[in-house]
Amino acid sequence: MFDKSFMLFLAVGIGFFYVVTTYVGDIQREDDKFQNSAYQQEHQYDEYYTVDSVGDPIIDATYADNKIAMDIWDKSALKNEFLELFPDFDTMRAFIKNRVRGEYLVSTLLGKINKIEDQFFSGKMSAEDAKRALAHMK
Repeated sequence: MFDKSFMLFLAVGIGFFYVVTTYVGDIQREDDKFQNSAYQQEHQYDEYYTVDSVGDPIIDATYADNKIAMDIWDKSALKNEFLELFPDFDTMRAFIKNRVRGEYLVSTLLGKINKIEDQFFSGKMSAEDAKRALAHMK
């Protein structure tokens, strides 16, 4: 069916791809001069992510500028975890209080959650609209 040279070529190609994808990422992380702009943009807010005393990832935007704090939230993996809690608004508020640090960011997010909750339960906003609004809180 396939000859041995093709299989060898395929195995070498897969091995080369693995080496390049594994070690180039490590090199970019360790050496500033090899970091491209995409890598730097992806990791620009890493200093604001930490782990709390029970091992949960948190955002600590205590000393971040207000605009940067909202950008940190918008690009974080915690935002996706938060959206999975919809439509349990009480749990969503508890999530923000427990997993987000920084007075501005916490108060802004809680205020927007309250506003969206009021509109959702009054019938002014559908479930889809409410979830979309929660996903784009800026």
